[in-house]
Amino acid sequence: MTSAPVRDRVSRLLGGRGWAVWPTLMSIAASGTAAATTLGIAWGIGAAAFGRFTLVLTIALIVTVGMLLNLHYVMYQELPRAEPQDRPALVTTALFTTLALGGGLVAAGLLASPALTPLLGIDVRTLCFALALALSMTANQLTESFLRGLKKFAFVSALKLAVAAIYLAAAACCLLVAGVRDAEVYLLALIVTNVVFALVAVAGFDVVPRSWSASLARSLLRHGAYMSAVAGFTSVLFGADMIFLNHWAPGSDVGVYSVYNGFPKRLLGVVFTEGIGLVLLPVLATADKVAALRRIGRLAPAIALATAAFSFAASALFFLVLRAEYPYEPGLMALSAVGIGLHTVFNLYLFALSMDGVRGAKVLIACLAAGSPAALACQAAFISWQGLTGGLVAFALTNLILVAVVAAVAARVYRARTSEVER
Repeated sequence: MTSAPVRDRVSRLLGGRGWAVWPTLMSIAASGTAAATTLGIAWGIGAAAFGRFTLVLTIALIVTVGMLLNLHYVMYQELPRAEPQDRPALVTTALFTTLALGGGLVAAGLLASPALTPLLGIDVRTLCFALALALSMTANQLTESFLRGLKKFAFVSALKLAVAAIYLAAAACCLLVAGVRDAEVYLLALIVTNVVFALVAVAGFDVVPRSWSASLARSLLRHGAYMSAVAGFTSVLFGADMIFLNHWAPGSDVGVYSVYNGFPKRLLGVVFTEGIGLVLLPVLATADKVAALRRIGRLAPAIALATAAFSFAASALFFLVLRAEYPYEPGLMALSAVGIGLHTVFNLYLFALSMDGVRGAKVLIACLAAGSPAALACQAAFISWQGLTGGLVAFALTNLILVAVVAAVAARVYRARTSEVER
């Protein structure tokens, strides 16, 4: 008798998105499992080896931007809008174009290795692992975007959870049974699980080689070009600190820094991307951008403080399961929490402007171009001076600079646009 009214109330509370509850919960579980696996690897292989693991991952994330060129973002928009008969061409063109770009970048990276390895402070073997990981991550993200664009949310969420569980089981076996402490083993396992995800995902969509189109490829690349520039800027801004630290600090400091800074960022990503983002992004896409940006500006101090407090409390739990190689220092954790709080505010501005199409992307590119020199200079100066501590200070300052620039420029641009409309 009462089940129907209860279902109706729940449906109204979810705004008609009740279908998304289980896929969202499975996606959060998958991301949480992946984060727990990385934490377990950090515990098992030690700070120095985990520093190498994180360095390879950081370089791979930067390279992925060039391989993917934000085509996964384009698929989120284009596939739902396309007619059913046009979708195989979209999928095939995006897939083959991305694989060609990825293969080309791998070849270019290997040919340029004599110049790249001294510049990055790594050896050729590390570069090869980074390129392989980047290619596997590119395939993973693109095929996931196909499934989400085709609205196969339950399938993709279940697949993510299954692959994450496989990675966790493999890592646990290597750590607890075989006692492996070599970072390369876990990097190889991560590459394999990314490839497995992509291969299984292919069963969820049609690939028709003859439907590949050069004109469609150009159109897709133009569509993703602006957001690719934004992704490139953010990848460098939030990846250069690891490269600087690897250059000026011991390998163990790189591993410790990745725990103080990397795990809170990953936790933030799980909460926003898999949780809040499910509702936040669609809302921002249709919301009045001037009102949304004003609201973010008003709430920014409270959001930064709340996120910093949450990060400080949650991150302390990480250190309870880690070895003595990762010393817990409240002062360092407080610095990390401040950076995470500011990073949350920056992400909110990023989301709001990203959901305003080309105009918002152009604003972001201008802001990132303006703020990057000062931010990167801070990172280089503080990390060369104070190593691990300097890296945490530089991360906070980087986000403070970006928030200040984005808030000022966005307010000016959108206020001007509003005035033009009113006139």
